[in-house]
This record gives sequence, structure tokens and C-alpha cells, in this order.
Amino acid sequence: MSGTVEANGMIQEEPLLWEKGSRGRQGMSIPAADVPPVELPAELCGAGPDFPDLSEVDVVRHYTRLSAWNYGVDSGLYPLGSCTMKYNPKINERLAATPELAAAHPLLADSEVQGCLELMYGLQEGLAAITGLPGVSLQPAAGAQGELTGMLIFAAWHRSRGSRRNKILIPDTAHGTNPASAALCGFRPVPIASGPDGILTTEAVAAVMDDETVGIMITNPNTLGLFETNIREIAEVVHARGGLVYGDGANMNAVMGVVNPALCGVDVMHLNLHKTFSTPHGGGGPGAGPVCVTAELSRFLPVPRVVRAGNGYRLDEDCPDSVGRVHAFHGNFSVLVRAYGYVLSMGAAFLKRASQLAVLNAAYLKESLKESLPLAYPRPCMHECVFSDGWLHEHNITTLDLAKRLIDYGYHPPTIYFPLVVPGAIMIEPTETESQQDLDRFIAVLKQIVAEARNNPELLRQAPTRAKLGRLDETRAARQPCLCG
Repeated sequence: MSGTVEANGMIQEEPLLWEKGSRGRQGMSIPAADVPPVELPAELCGAGPDFPDLSEVDVVRHYTRLSAWNYGVDSGLYPLGSCTMKYNPKINERLAATPELAAAHPLLADSEVQGCLELMYGLQEGLAAITGLPGVSLQPAAGAQGELTGMLIFAAWHRSRGSRRNKILIPDTAHGTNPASAALCGFRPVPIASGPDGILTTEAVAAVMDDETVGIMITNPNTLGLFETNIREIAEVVHARGGLVYGDGANMNAVMGVVNPALCGVDVMHLNLHKTFSTPHGGGGPGAGPVCVTAELSRFLPVPRVVRAGNGYRLDEDCPDSVGRVHAFHGNFSVLVRAYGYVLSMGAAFLKRASQLAVLNAAYLKESLKESLPLAYPRPCMHECVFSDGWLHEHNITTLDLAKRLIDYGYHPPTIYFPLVVPGAIMIEPTETESQQDLDRFIAVLKQIVAEARNNPELLRQAPTRAKLGRLDETRAARQPCLCG
């Protein structure tokens, strides 16, 4: 079909390295050792695994073939909603690999790592400017740990006031880790249903906000890709009853430079550097989830924090009200380097532009596909748009069938069946890095699949047929996982 991308490439099988090569084969180039050679004790000689003998071509082809089985942002559009799988500039990878930064030991004295400390201080200041919240800790290693840190700060603040509260308000459109993070701090999550237009109403919050509630956790934009337009009024309700407002900043890439969270009434907020600020996302890490807080709450931030000291910088641990350490040493430092490089290279104007393009691309997808797939909420979206599979049911086709068929066309499927408030949800986030031409090809493929669902639904039920593996029994895999290869 003209204008679409189809995956018809050759798929090569690849055995284990132990099944390749033969005795005496060699030729691999390995880095020079940076430590002196040591003779092994006689009792260890010959012990351990018998590694395969491989030539350079054996090794190169092995890993090249394996890489062809993988799909990532460097392969093409990766439309996972609420995950921000965007392309990240490779220059920030090179910055993180700078030997003087990558090899700096975390136990070096402050005087010997002034450059590293200046970098961290600059990033703290940059994130403070972006959020409007002056207190920043770079320690949390991921978004969920940032949430946990925020809840620890909530607890510490209430203790400092002699307040004993045990409940936390969490909307049904919040990120799934929010209730778990709150529960780890001993708070009981109280769910709040979103209104008919997909956002929170002030009345719903006021009805459950009481003197036993520490505050509310709000994801904004929420997981439906919608901006919580009542955020200021909600914050006023929570503050009036002595609570705090937590802002889940995982979707900051939609509002960066456009919305000031502090002016919205947010007291504590985490940012996913591995989503918005140029670190490859997925694969379990590394990540970073810095926490930004109001001036009043700064004294509770984790230690150590980088502060100015005369003409230089130092790590400050003299914070008696701090919640303590939440990560060994100073966080995932290489992620902080990438993020600071991204902030410096983009500048304020282009950080804002990135958010504007993320919203524009999502809106373009929404408008282009709304006649092909039913919109969950037909209103302006932010960085992602959510459809449902309602029309496909007429042909006994489900969201899962559509997702599997996308693989045949060479695309990674979007997020499906989430958020839970939308039956058969199809959540698509194009991010700001995709061009109109790439979006048009993706749109054409989705329209083609919807046409197939009507005219030849068996194609979707059997998909994928062009991938390395066909359709798996996902229910059985979840209940009876095979973990031994």
C-alpha cells in the first residue's frame, strides 16, 4: 500500500554463542587491560565455564542479528502512551560518556569533583526554573522513587506540625505507581473518579478532602492526555483543609515552559528525566526522578544536596529535618549529565517548543484518526490521545488484534487497555520528535488496519504473521511463565 511501512525483511535465526565457533578459532579485538596481569592459582586453572572460541566475524554477526530482533526508538516510531518513547539526541550520550565525568568516583572529596558538583547544581537550578519550585533533590533514581520521596516529605511536613493524617487522594487518571508509593509511607489511598469529560471536578475533591487526609496526588496532564483545568481550584480546596498537593511530573513534556506548576498550587513534584530530558527510556533503567518542592518544604529534601560554597560547590548534609538518603551517593549521575546537556542545548525557548510540538503531534493524530477509531473523550488533548475499540467489536476484533496487526506493518504497538477507565483503550503518544511524514505513514497504516477489520477480520485475528514469532498465548505466559530459556 502506498505511503505505508511494511516489514518484509529477512529474519535470521541465531544460535547461542556456545553453539557457534570451533576450537582454536580466534580474532576478536578486546580492549587493553587497565590492570596488571595476575597468574591464577593452580587450583583455579581450568575451572569455570569453557568459553567458546570465536572469530571477529562470528561475534559481530551474532550481535548484529540479535539487534535486528529488537525494536527501539532508533528503529522507528515508538508510540507508547504515558511512556514518552522519544528519540534522544546522541550528543547527550557522548557527554555522559566523557571520561572525566564517567570515571569520577563518588567518594572523591568535594574539592576534586568541582566540575561534577557544578553540573549538579546547574541542573538543580534549571529544574527549579522549569517547575517554579525552588527546592530540588537529584537523588531519586526513577519516577516511582520520586513519588515515594514526595510522600516522605508529605509525612515529614505533617509530623513537624503535630498533625497525624493517614489518607491520600488519588484520581482514577493518575499514574499507577501513585497509590503504591503512598501506601509505602503508611497512607491509605482514597480513589476519586474523574468527571464525565475525563478530568477531576472540584466538587469531587471537596467531598472527600478532610482533616485526616495528607493531600492529593495529581498527574497533570493526566493519563488520558487531558489537562486538569480545575487544578488551581482543587489546590485551594486541599490547602484550605491543611493538605498538600503532589504533582506527578511524568508528563511534563506536554507542558514544559508553558505551565508553571507552582502557580497551579503544586507543593511537591517529581520529574522523569528519563522521559522528558533525554535519557533512553525502557529496559528497567537507569532513570532519574528528581523532586522539586516549595521553599517551605526544602528543609525536608533528601541529603546530600549540592550548594554553593564561596567560589565553589559542596555537598551539604547538615539538614536535621531531612527525610534522609533515598539513593546511594548522588543519584544516577550519568542520567543527570544527559539531562543537563539537554537543558543547556535546548534553552528555555526550545524546551517550550518541544512541549508545543508534542501536543501538536498528538492533536494531529487525534484529528486524523477520529473517523476511524472512536475517541474516548472528544476534547482537546495534550501529549497523547486515547481511542477505544468500540467500532471493532462489530467485527469481533479487539484492541489486542489491532495491536498485533501493527507489528506486521513494522510498528511497535501503542499502549493498550490503559488507562483502565477507558474500555479497550488505545493510547498513542507520538512525542515531539516525529515528523509529519512519519505521522502520516503511521496514520495510513492504522486506517488500513481498521479497513481490514471490516473487510477481512481474519487477518487481524492471526496477526502477527510477518514477525519472528507469531501470536503468543499471553494468558498462559502470564500464569505459567517459562523462565529457563
